[in-house]
Amino acid sequence: MKFKVHLLSDAEEDLFDIYRYVASNDSESKAMRLIQKFEKLCYSLEELPNRGHVPPELEEIGIFDYLEIHYKPYRIIYQIIENSVFVHCILDGRKDMEEILYRRFIR
Repeated sequence: MKFKVHLLSDAEEDLFDIYRYVASNDSESKAMRLIQKFEKLCYSLEELPNRGHVPPELEEIGIFDYLEIHYKPYRIIYQIIENSVFVHCILDGRKDMEEILYRRFIR
């Protein structure tokens, strides 16, 4: 069964921020290739959404509703609801993930 993948507005904003950073610090072509890889990885969740694992920062505080997959050093965090996958964020794992996830999921 195929799942429907939805990129939420926070995830789209994350992609834009990553693109802008890479384009200004490296090149626009590298930024575009990176965004295309993220999109491909996100939409691959149509087939195997359960392959991810619970982010340790959320597991520590008892939140098990989200999974993550990696594209080093980035982390794609998503939620499965019925036949849909909701991508909540695409984050640079080198940042303070505990703080970022707390702000996003415990608002």
